[in-house]
Amino acid sequence: MLILAFESSCDETSAAVVEMSDSERKIRSNIVASQIETHRLYGGVVPEIASRAHSEVISKITCEALESAGIKLSDIDAVGVTNTPGLIGALLVGVNFAKALAFANDLPLVPVNHIKGHVAANYFEYPDLKPPFLALVASGGHTSVISVDSYTDYKTVGHTRDDAAGEAFDKVGRVLGLSYPCGAEMDVLARDGDPDAIKLPMATIGNDTLDLSFSGLKTAVVNYLNTASQKGEQVNRADVAASFTKSAVSSITQKLSMALDKYGYKTLVLAGGVAANSHLRASLEKMCSDKGIRLCMPPLSLCGDNAAMIGAQCYYEYQNGVRADESLNAFATGSVSF
Repeated sequence: MLILAFESSCDETSAAVVEMSDSERKIRSNIVASQIETHRLYGGVVPEIASRAHSEVISKITCEALESAGIKLSDIDAVGVTNTPGLIGALLVGVNFAKALAFANDLPLVPVNHIKGHVAANYFEYPDLKPPFLALVASGGHTSVISVDSYTDYKTVGHTRDDAAGEAFDKVGRVLGLSYPCGAEMDVLARDGDPDAIKLPMATIGNDTLDLSFSGLKTAVVNYLNTASQKGEQVNRADVAASFTKSAVSSITQKLSMALDKYGYKTLVLAGGVAANSHLRASLEKMCSDKGIRLCMPPLSLCGDNAAMIGAQCYYEYQNGVRADESLNAFATGSVSF
């Protein structure tokens, strides 16, 4: 089955062609138009600018995706598109384009949850991966611990109550003077620092929940830097990055260990932009090795937002009978159980 998929939930416009069946999961093309340089000028994503940028390139990259895949639009069997969660204006560009294309060409249209898409990115890297399993989706807008009971049945069992992990990394990176997006630079900087140089709070919440809270950790770093500035003290940025990273990663690892013990899963799936963080990957590798748990992590190229992951999930939603008509809309927030 050939699927043409679209992703436009934030600041990446992407179109992809994936070939999916019960025995094959293949990316035929995956075109991503980045807006990083544009939003870097503002230190973060500007929603209205993002929406306009999506409108400017989505038709072009669709043609590129089809050409790169070596197929015609008439070869496509279904169209998949992210419709939730994300920036509402950005989502609407993708939804309306996909909707028009699907109905103009008499193709089935399948709405896809962005979070499910991130998890589905792992299906390309691990052909034998199938539910049930536990998943962590960590990105700039989401941090969720999810019980994946089937390809389409997801239940959130833990989440951040405020800042997402990626958001916290970006905010700390910004006060350290790093350029947007700060995640990759924070990762590199932390390697040169002492993770025990600064005592910072954990992002965990009690022992009776799998939830996290990164706002206090982020504020502790800001307060540390402000205090040092007022005293005229020199700050070792690498030590700050390493100490923050240790606290954030340790907190996530602790909650995932609790979740694995509680639910008894033998497989842990990592997904989302923060899945590219080398410190988090190393910590989860050790934890899973100690517990005898299989760890599945997407390649770095599929950690960020992309349409191939939406195409993968589209296949399973399609198999489950999910279809949309011309009334399909976009929604900024999604359900915790979906």
